[in-house]
Amino acid sequence: MKLSNKTKVLEQEELTLAERIYLPAIAGGMLTTLKHFFQKPVTIRYPEQKRYLGPVYRGHHILKRDENGAERCTACGLCAVACPAEAISMVAEERKKGEENLYREEKYAKVYEINMLRCIFCGLCEEACPKQAIFLRHDKMVPVFNDRNEVIFGKDKLVEKMDDRYLRDGWK
Repeated sequence: MKLSNKTKVLEQEELTLAERIYLPAIAGGMLTTLKHFFQKPVTIRYPEQKRYLGPVYRGHHILKRDENGAERCTACGLCAVACPAEAISMVAEERKKGEENLYREEKYAKVYEINMLRCIFCGLCEEACPKQAIFLRHDKMVPVFNDRNEVIFGKDKLVEKMDDRYLRDGWK
């Protein structure tokens, strides 16, 4: 039973002697293998060698401090509002007497968390921050996590250490 009148009969030609013994195909494959054997490998040995990620790479988040060591974040919430994945959450609190050297403004983020499973590394939080408090590092990847409890980055993983300041080219 024919379904349509558009059938086409295929006729297979008989193979030549060279095609039947596969020698030209084997020689072509060996030639390709030898050509790639003497080229420089494209892989890198990752733990020992680090690949340059480029100036536009968006990696590990960091909450910046000013020159005196005070946190720049004022818990305005603009980064959380700008985040399309709703990965950022924070709790604001008033600065107490004696904490002037810890926080720049009267209000600060008591809790600042980023859910790295939800983050899409778009950089909108970085653009929305009026105090330039949050940045996505261009030189460091987000570390691998093995447990679901490790994916929520709090201030302990986000606030920069004063002995390991993050500076981009062109910054003072």
